[in-house]
Amino acid sequence: MPPCGSRREWGDAEFAHDAAKLRYGASIGEVTAARSVHHRWDPALNEEDCSSMPQNVPPFEWTDDALRLREFVFDFWFEHRRPPMLRDCHEALGLGRRAVQQAYKLLDLGLNVTVDQRTQNLHLLKAPPFSAYPTQVAMYDDDGFHSYIGCPHEALGASNSPQVRGKTLRFEMFCACCLEPIRVVLRDYEILERSHPEPIIHVSQSPWDWNSVDMISMCDATNIVIDPDHGERYERMQSARAVTMTLEQAREYIRFVAETRLWNYHWEPLSMNPEFIFERMQEFGIDVSPWLP
Repeated sequence: MPPCGSRREWGDAEFAHDAAKLRYGASIGEVTAARSVHHRWDPALNEEDCSSMPQNVPPFEWTDDALRLREFVFDFWFEHRRPPMLRDCHEALGLGRRAVQQAYKLLDLGLNVTVDQRTQNLHLLKAPPFSAYPTQVAMYDDDGFHSYIGCPHEALGASNSPQVRGKTLRFEMFCACCLEPIRVVLRDYEILERSHPEPIIHVSQSPWDWNSVDMISMCDATNIVIDPDHGERYERMQSARAVTMTLEQAREYIRFVAETRLWNYHWEPLSMNPEFIFERMQEFGIDVSPWLP
């Protein structure tokens, strides 16, 4: 759990080292895969050449509208168990349609939400840990169904959100291979119960291909399986090799996000750095060889 104090008061110092490798404020050399369209970082390219490539979005700062909207979206979703409509945002923040939409676009660019930019109303699809549509994870609290969660990683992170500290949450999932139910119970980022002895998280898309358009494919490729045999069978079904990790490994792998997101009002825009992701997984004993040439 982060230090005491409000989300607006708490600074970036505790997680600056890791966050720097994921934010858009990092150097062009560090931002190796933001919005990658199947490109890999080529150190021979100079900054001018890279500036037009989709994965190298120039550094930017959140606007006040974006920060206010981000805080509102998460607080609203936790309280009302659904994403806000544009009208909800307008009534709470006093922002007009255009201002809300521009703030959403900025939050999308910084990988904090996913909105459907093909639509006139910019439908909110994801605000991690939440998903507005059915996924492979459903979250329940004492009052019943709360929300769909983006993926098993997000189930772990959701349990550490400031809005649910001290609450016991049940996550209903299913084996990607055979669809057998898998249940995990968490409170305050601690795993209290699990329905199977050693379920494993199964990621069947390389970080080099994450966020090619938005976060949807990354989350969709992050599943849970009963055991390694079921994981191998699912790989054959999808014709894709995967990296797997235990729940305990996954909890440590995502810890710096789980302990920053929603806690730090000024949390900076994100990017994806595949090299950093590989290094972090290996730090916790996760075998990344299935993704290596």
